[in-house]
Amino acid sequence: MTSIDVGTPGAGSADEDIRRAAVTVIGLGSMGRALAQAFLAAGHPTTVWNRTRGRADELVPGGAVAAPDAKAAVSASRLVVVCVVDSDAVRAVLDPVRDALRGRVLVNLTSTTPEQARLAAAWAAERGIEYLDGAIMVPTPMIGDTDALVLYSGSRQAFDRYKASLAAIAGDGSYLGGDAGLASVYDVGMLDIFFTCMTGFLHAAALVGADGISASTFLPYAQRMSALVQQTMVELAADVDQGRYPGDQDNLEMELAAVEHIVEASAARGIATALPRLVQTAVRDAIARGHGRDGFSSVVEVLRARC
Repeated sequence: MTSIDVGTPGAGSADEDIRRAAVTVIGLGSMGRALAQAFLAAGHPTTVWNRTRGRADELVPGGAVAAPDAKAAVSASRLVVVCVVDSDAVRAVLDPVRDALRGRVLVNLTSTTPEQARLAAAWAAERGIEYLDGAIMVPTPMIGDTDALVLYSGSRQAFDRYKASLAAIAGDGSYLGGDAGLASVYDVGMLDIFFTCMTGFLHAAALVGADGISASTFLPYAQRMSALVQQTMVELAADVDQGRYPGDQDNLEMELAAVEHIVEASAARGIATALPRLVQTAVRDAIARGHGRDGFSSVVEVLRARC
């Protein structure tokens, strides 16, 4: 097996060192393997480790070095990327090798909550570890693409130093700020939109399907509505930021009727009503708070109150 060595920084030019920086990838599920393969494809000396040894061995023919244990993996590179199942697994793997991590850059691409990310950053800071939290916003097949998006927050110095190296896994690496929780905040916000929109389409497909309309037949109309929502989001964002909800083009009293039609039509067809009833309740509550003549953006006040 090839020996594992940190190497001597500055052996070549500074730019060359960073572009081809040695990297360790810990966690070799489907996403972790994709990350390791992307680093290898970009020419980075890549050390890998996983609690299940076989997964690491699978990457050796492609040029990876399989570390015998977590300490050896961490010691092999200045840049350490971890992508495991959850924050508990991160701590279980890294806490025993915390001394070996001192002075290195830890990029945590494990899915976490903002609170978990901030706790991880505090844990790292106490141990002299530079910390970047990351949120991968694309599916596994897109890792390594120039259009792939990964969000980062935490150490600005670490991001600036290894930005070129991290570009191997995602051409669009967006740094959001020094608060390590920001990547996760954006992550859950974007996923909130994603899953809500998918559920909305599936509910609509069930609704029209009850009248014999296939989802494929309905799709072009759904896509037109989706495009309208994208345009409307621009106005909603401005309203929310300004704290004013003009109802000159629409108002909640008008829109409540349409929302209630969705609930009634769903119930009449035996379709689950939980999703439209959630919207119905939010609109009714906003009207009760005096927003009847305001635009739909005023619903944000009810949503904030429920947090």
